[in-house]
Amino acid sequence: MSGKYDDIINLPHHVSAKRPQMSRSARAAQFAPFSALVGLDDEMEETARLTDAKPELEEAEKEKINRVLLEIRNNPQKETAVELTFFRPDGRKDGGAIITRPCTVRRIDEIERKLILNDRSEIEFDNILSIKISK
Repeated sequence: MSGKYDDIINLPHHVSAKRPQMSRSARAAQFAPFSALVGLDDEMEETARLTDAKPELEEAEKEKINRVLLEIRNNPQKETAVELTFFRPDGRKDGGAIITRPCTVRRIDEIERKLILNDRSEIEFDNILSIKISK
């Protein structure tokens, strides 16, 4: 039984004298899937990412936060351990994240209206949702 390609099937693979042989990764890249719309996948992931709306505090809650901030400011110790809930605005789209964590207040910057924490992060007063001194 003779096949259609019997005359060439056992010949050695052709090697060009003019061009260097491509590496496996370069050859594989020719067959890799490509995105016709560059960045579309990233944009779709960003759109699908959920953010929280910043909650509006009532006056009583704001007063409670102010009392705790005054207590921290008047504390003779330099640092105060607190349980802090705050809103972190998202850098890319509307909304952000509500974060609750224990932390240590290093100082209060009344001019910039910020809490400076031990880890050097800064929380604006307007983004504080609740604060409790840990005992």
